[in-house]
Amino acid sequence: MSKKISPQLIAILQALLVTFLWSTSWVLIKIGLEDIPALTFAGLRYTLAFLVLLPFALRSKRATPLKALTGKDWLWLVALGLLFYTIAQGAQFVTLQYLPAITLSLLMNSIAIFVALLGMPLLGERTTWLQWLGIGVFTAGALAYFYPPVFPAAVVFGYVMAAVNILSNSVSTILGRFVNRSGHLHPLTVTVVSMGVGGVLMLVLGVVIEGFPQLSWQSWAIIAWLAVVNTALTFPLWNHTLRTLTATQSSVINNTMLIQVAVLAWIFLGERIDLLEGIGLVVSGVGVLLVQLRRKPKAEAAVSSPR
Repeated sequence: MSKKISPQLIAILQALLVTFLWSTSWVLIKIGLEDIPALTFAGLRYTLAFLVLLPFALRSKRATPLKALTGKDWLWLVALGLLFYTIAQGAQFVTLQYLPAITLSLLMNSIAIFVALLGMPLLGERTTWLQWLGIGVFTAGALAYFYPPVFPAAVVFGYVMAAVNILSNSVSTILGRFVNRSGHLHPLTVTVVSMGVGGVLMLVLGVVIEGFPQLSWQSWAIIAWLAVVNTALTFPLWNHTLRTLTATQSSVINNTMLIQVAVLAWIFLGERIDLLEGIGLVVSGVGVLLVQLRRKPKAEAAVSSPR
């Protein structure tokens, strides 16, 4: 008689699938940027994902009805959409035009560091000694990765946009915690409204600034896959795994993306790393994991997970 697979194992496998799909996003974005302008690309991805998720949010009995949102709710959700999608995701797509996917993946892992530091004054969250240790370990790994520090003029703008991405991601994560911590808004509603506002605005800005390009079937396929599979499907699936997995387990699985992106970028984009860079990636990943080793409300993950 065969044994049933435990819910814990199923949740772990589902979470690993989600992180793998999110990791493939980096490769697909780099490929798509060869033909699609960055802001328009990002705007199309999140606007289409919003349109896919909207019917589910409207029909869901658990999601907060849009008519029940107060003026203050709309204010916070619009602010979250602008920060997390229009600015942060737009900056990420622009950055990938200038920097290797592996480099940006490492830099974006510092978001957990900034969130921990910003959480002290803004949310009254105490940073533990383990998190301070993690910050130190991450810093050591990042220094190893970028040693010797050489920044060609051609990629300086990429690092500037990476800084915009990291800062806006960090602030929006804090804002997302604030919005979800009240508990009166369902995570699906938070995601759909903020994604709709941020994605549509980003698309409008992209078309105004860059124009709407003539897209090939491959470009449309990449956009559709990123929107439907890597966004609209993975967000609910990731939140579903949080019903079973602990915050620590989720953090460990989420941190595997640093290695997954490196491997995928090496295979499909030809981005190679030397031994010191590889050690730096691993050490940085351990540092970020130490920062995240704290139990946090599950509702927060809906805002802090998209890739």
